[in-house]
Amino acid sequence: MGIFKRIKTIATADMNGWLDSLEDPIAMLNEYSRELDQEMTKAQRALSRQLFAENKQAALILETKALVEKRTRQAKLAIEKDEETIAKLAVQEKLSHDKQLIVYEQQYETIKEQTEMLKEKLNELQQTYNELQHKKILLASRANVAQSIKLIQKATGSFQSDNILRGVARAEDRILLMEAEVQAGNQFSSPLLKINSAYINEEELNSEFEKLKNEKELQA
Repeated sequence: MGIFKRIKTIATADMNGWLDSLEDPIAMLNEYSRELDQEMTKAQRALSRQLFAENKQAALILETKALVEKRTRQAKLAIEKDEETIAKLAVQEKLSHDKQLIVYEQQYETIKEQTEMLKEKLNELQQTYNELQHKKILLASRANVAQSIKLIQKATGSFQSDNILRGVARAEDRILLMEAEVQAGNQFSSPLLKINSAYINEEELNSEFEKLKNEKELQA
């Protein structure tokens, strides 16, 4: 059971580490940047096509206006020459182009509105992208600090305070023992010196010496 439990613990730790790597904030920010880049590229392409359509519609309006003016001149010239049939054909084409011009201009306004919408969308994406870049710098710094603190906390948390205290107590006991050994060594290192130091009185020394000398003579 112990082996299986240990394998389960290792597998769980590996899975949690894998999930943590998937949720790495910097990697997430980089992914969001890539997604915004793709969206901006799509929006720019759409805007390019829209501007092309707008310019093409504007050119069509100019062309139609030119045709209207041309048919108007032709109708007036035919009227001056009493060519009624040609004048009516010119007027008929003019009216047809007038109607087309109205439609083209309406379409042009719609296209312009769509162009403005795309421009606003692209501006929003650009602003969002710029904000994200600024946030990436700030959040990267914050993530680095948080990760460093987390590693420090993990390192300090791995120590057991009880073991530390016991280790300190053992070190203190060892130092006390060393100090006691030094004191004991001082106590017994020079006994003769200690004895001699007790007879520092010269007169007392001579008196005791004479006493012992007299006792020896009497015994003799």
